[in-house]
Amino acid sequence: MNETLSPQAAGEIFGTQERAIAPVSAAERIDTLDFIRGLAVMGILAANIVAFGQPFEAYMYPAAFLTDAGDPGGWMWIVQFMFIDGKMRGLFTVLFGAGLYLFMEKAWARGATRKLQAWRLTILMAFGMIHFFFIWPGDILFYYGLFGLIVLACLRWKVKTQLVVGLAGYMVGVVFYAAAMSFPWAVVDTPFGASSPDMLETRADMVAGIDEAVAHGAVSNDAIVAGDYPALIAHRLAEQWMEPWSNALFFSFETIPLMLIGIALYRMGFFSGAFDREKMIRWGWIGLIAGAAAHLAIGLVMQAGGFTFYGTLAAFMGWSPLPRLWMVLGIAALLVAYSPSATGWLAERVRAAGRAAFTNYLGTSIVMMFVFQGWALGLFGQLNRPQLYIVVALTCALMLAWSKPWLDRYRYGPLEWLWRCLTYRTIFPLKK
Repeated sequence: MNETLSPQAAGEIFGTQERAIAPVSAAERIDTLDFIRGLAVMGILAANIVAFGQPFEAYMYPAAFLTDAGDPGGWMWIVQFMFIDGKMRGLFTVLFGAGLYLFMEKAWARGATRKLQAWRLTILMAFGMIHFFFIWPGDILFYYGLFGLIVLACLRWKVKTQLVVGLAGYMVGVVFYAAAMSFPWAVVDTPFGASSPDMLETRADMVAGIDEAVAHGAVSNDAIVAGDYPALIAHRLAEQWMEPWSNALFFSFETIPLMLIGIALYRMGFFSGAFDREKMIRWGWIGLIAGAAAHLAIGLVMQAGGFTFYGTLAAFMGWSPLPRLWMVLGIAALLVAYSPSATGWLAERVRAAGRAAFTNYLGTSIVMMFVFQGWALGLFGQLNRPQLYIVVALTCALMLAWSKPWLDRYRYGPLEWLWRCLTYRTIFPLKK
């Protein structure tokens, strides 16, 4: 089927996947989505920066820093937990679901089928594998592609069915994550762990597991510090080969429902101005404030408990999914409502960063290699949390600096162009 499409027709299917849907003009609609994507891709860097510059465990567990975290009282941990961690990924996932339907909406109009989208998602999975093994093991592209293939089967469902199944599936995940993550915390960090001889034995095993978890990443950390890139890749291929699949399985209760919610919201006109703007703003602020307050309460519990290993794990994975959903939808509503009034040079550069979000996401990981790997600047394990935030600010400035000038001259970001060419097995013109 792909071979029967002319480059012009193929370009229309892919290149116009974000064209107008009534009643909003094409420019307004794409500007809104690109503005949200631009903020989300920069926010994802802010969420991931600790795992880039310190051992992966430090993402949640401050004691895993190889240097002093530079965060007295853990207040920066709490602020990041409240407003960044999980929210940007959730927002990106909702947008990804909307994008799946956008693509197929135009593909169906051109006579294509879901096979084209399936091939496109398979390519995305390959990008994710390359990202995981050869650049950075915090990849999300692999399971986006994997779960996108599952969600393809749901595209013809009624909008209400997609929304209800998405919300219900997410609530199943809320219960699953809370149960799975609360038990280790209760055993190790509360008197429950000393309630019986069996519990004491379980607690001892779990405490020993903390050292094992930290030691698991020691080989990778040592290779990064030493600048031994071949050893790092060999370790990932030999010891971490199952992680893309296990990560995907664990995040399935979040990712698939959010994709379905994103599809439903798009079809309901959420991103195109069909909802009452005042209600969007009201409910957006309610979701943001209520979710932030719940996260603050969780963060204060972690602070009182000393930011323990199983406590922070429970906070991130077990207790925050429900208020995280409130915040993700609240932030999305506010950005949809406010983005049309975001004008000027900065807003335009944010939108350009969103148009090149794929390149910016993977490109950021490559830039972080040069910042932290021992064969380059070698700053891994040396920067505390405030210093890591400086790296975030500088890298976001880089995203804003290159994206618009590039897109003023070229049709797509570099990786967006490559993805299109691979999808249609055709070399498209890049330069305008």
